[in-house]
Amino acid sequence: MSSTELRRSVELLKPLGRVLFDLGEVSLWERETATLPRRLARRRRAYRDFARRELAPLVAGADEDPAGYDPRRLLGVAARAGLQSEQLPPPWGTMPLGVVKDGPLFHEVLKAEELAAVCAGLGLGLLAHGLGLAPLQLCGDLRTMRRWLVPVCRDNRAGRPRLAAFAITEPAAGSDVEDTAGARVARFGTSARRVQGGYVLNGQKVFITGAAYADLVTVFATLEPEGGGAGRVDRDWTCFVVERGTPGFRTGRSEHKLGQRAADATELFLDDVFVPSDNLVAAERSGWAINRNVLNYSRLPVGAIAVGIARGATEAATVYCRRTCLGGKPLLAYQEVQLTLADLWLETMAMRAMVWQGARHIPPAQGISSAVKTFCGDRAVAVAARATEVLADDGAHVRGGVEKRFRDGRLNQIYEGTNQLNRLALVEALWETDLAGGHGTSI
Repeated sequence: MSSTELRRSVELLKPLGRVLFDLGEVSLWERETATLPRRLARRRRAYRDFARRELAPLVAGADEDPAGYDPRRLLGVAARAGLQSEQLPPPWGTMPLGVVKDGPLFHEVLKAEELAAVCAGLGLGLLAHGLGLAPLQLCGDLRTMRRWLVPVCRDNRAGRPRLAAFAITEPAAGSDVEDTAGARVARFGTSARRVQGGYVLNGQKVFITGAAYADLVTVFATLEPEGGGAGRVDRDWTCFVVERGTPGFRTGRSEHKLGQRAADATELFLDDVFVPSDNLVAAERSGWAINRNVLNYSRLPVGAIAVGIARGATEAATVYCRRTCLGGKPLLAYQEVQLTLADLWLETMAMRAMVWQGARHIPPAQGISSAVKTFCGDRAVAVAARATEVLADDGAHVRGGVEKRFRDGRLNQIYEGTNQLNRLALVEALWETDLAGGHGTSI
């Protein structure tokens, strides 16, 4: 579509009119980046460059043969690039200066989108480390931070990968324990018992991202009640650090998944695992609050992963329509195709706007985080499905393209609490305010 006539018309305007008229031929990505503070714009460019340089060559192999893919080299490269130590500022880590002013999660959502736009599985494999460290970062206990968070960030900043994983899910307890009502009745299998000098942990965890290579895992267990009886998640949940190599602590199988296959999902077994008192995160029975806050923070980057998946599908479909001809013309020349692609770009833009707005909340609110995760996760699947239709027969068969994004998006609807549970979390967050009436409404 030529803009020659429009440019000629604009030139007839007065100087101020010409200044107020945007004729710049700039990509959407560049336009949005230009709206960010300078330090965040630099981070977004750095994340995109890293993803294109380091992730893109690995995508096909890691997705087609996840069992044969060894992420340790990539994890080392990410550590040396500063991506694995952004939980603390210098001199310990690489957290961007001015992060509080920008929003403590803004650089994380930028990173999540850029990595996932290339490959959500490889991106998740890198982002899982930050989730593993989140309890140590958000518990607010300086002793815990000095004991664990500072040395881990310092090692990664120095290019010595030291990785963490986050362990909640069990064979009989998943999203239910992330819900207030579910936590009251859930009977968590992993237990902790006080002994001389520390605690003994027993249980099993499943679907733990990054556990196959983690050096330490933040494990949630139900501490035995002081008066006896069965422990409750909402009352007795406690968080511990368990290090690789601890007697009785071992990994099991890594699951073969539909999507995001490059990120492992590994079983963990704890058989009479002794952890010293120094491995307690914050305080006994504070695990419920720690977990809730971790999810409030983590669901925003998960929403950004969904944006990256939708963006990757949209960009792949756009390239396909530009290169593929029908009736002697590129598909992109047909108005029906243009309308479909416009819808894909519109959905992706709306998702990103919601993520960026959510990232400005300090601290993140439960309702906002759950809404972002749910909306973006559902729309990513819808965008990828429609992009698959645009490619017709090729949509189901072109490896590493749109069909991969569809598979990756489906997993996004399940982890970090299913989207059904996150809808309930939104209702819970609004129950005493917008849903109660008398406080004004936001809609």
